[in-house]
Amino acid sequence: MTSQIFIIKTIEKLRKFRFLILLCGVVFAALLYFYSKNIAKTYTVTSSVFPLTSGPDKNSATSKITELLGGGGGGTKSLSEEANVNIEEVGRSKKTREAVVGEKLPEFNNKYIADLIIDEYNLHKRFYASKIKKPATDSSLIKEAALLLKDLYSVKFNKNNLLEITYTSTNEKLVTPISYVLIDKISQFYTELKVKKAQFDFDFTEKKVDSLDKVLNKYDKSIIKQNNTTLFVRPNKLEYVIPQENLQTDKIQVLAQRNGAASNREEALWRKQKVTPIIEILDKPDPPFVVGKPSKIIYIVVGFILGCILSSFLFLSGLIYRFINDLTNAAIKEKLAEPQNKIAEESNVINNI
Repeated sequence: MTSQIFIIKTIEKLRKFRFLILLCGVVFAALLYFYSKNIAKTYTVTSSVFPLTSGPDKNSATSKITELLGGGGGGTKSLSEEANVNIEEVGRSKKTREAVVGEKLPEFNNKYIADLIIDEYNLHKRFYASKIKKPATDSSLIKEAALLLKDLYSVKFNKNNLLEITYTSTNEKLVTPISYVLIDKISQFYTELKVKKAQFDFDFTEKKVDSLDKVLNKYDKSIIKQNNTTLFVRPNKLEYVIPQENLQTDKIQVLAQRNGAASNREEALWRKQKVTPIIEILDKPDPPFVVGKPSKIIYIVVGFILGCILSSFLFLSGLIYRFINDLTNAAIKEKLAEPQNKIAEESNVINNI
């Protein structure tokens, strides 16, 4: 069967079964229409929070403290330039999600948010998905619901550097209370981490300064001891001058480190006093919500096209099989005939010679 014959027969067959093909398209369009009607509406709200992050603390007070303590030579690193707590990661963390679903909502008979999220999932799940059976223990229930919550919200900064928390649910009544719990938990954990980081920085620098002070005291005691043992010896004698010079050099080096640590301690104390962020909700997660519902027209058009294509392929399957089979056989025969043609050509060449 040649390509031209195949095209002619394809057109003839499609024309012959055109009414059945259109009927299949209508059936598929109806099926997808009823499927789209059963898809639940979604309600989405975006709330913005400010401020959650601040730039490096390049304030004049810190620089003045550093200058007074002798740390202005650039040998120390400002603690405010260290790695900061990422509010987006805090918002997406497992700890935050589990804390949210572990809260109870008074307006829903004091039920756990975990119970409400699982109930909504089971009520509006896809036909091919299985229901989630609620675990017997609260801890297992919270872990299961935390996995579902992960796909229901997002946390990101917008172009104006405001944190946006977007939450979506199939239950309009759940959107606002769960959004407020999300904001509360993210703000709480972020504040705790910031304060904990500042306290850790202060404790570290405090211990560092104390340690260097002890080293300086040891050097002072060594110098005093050497002075006391040279009462009856010339003080400019080389065997006493060199050890004293070495001690003085080491003391200067440790003193520079101590000054740098002291400046960091003062900066850590400054940060500790002002690190707690002031968190204010600018756009509250209140109605109206963004309602999401799939377009029935799109489902009908897609169903009609899909039905027509599948039914056409079904009616043409026998013709396509024969066409492919003929092409394969022709290719095999051509391949097998190549050696014989080659032998015939060689014999013709010999006869001509």
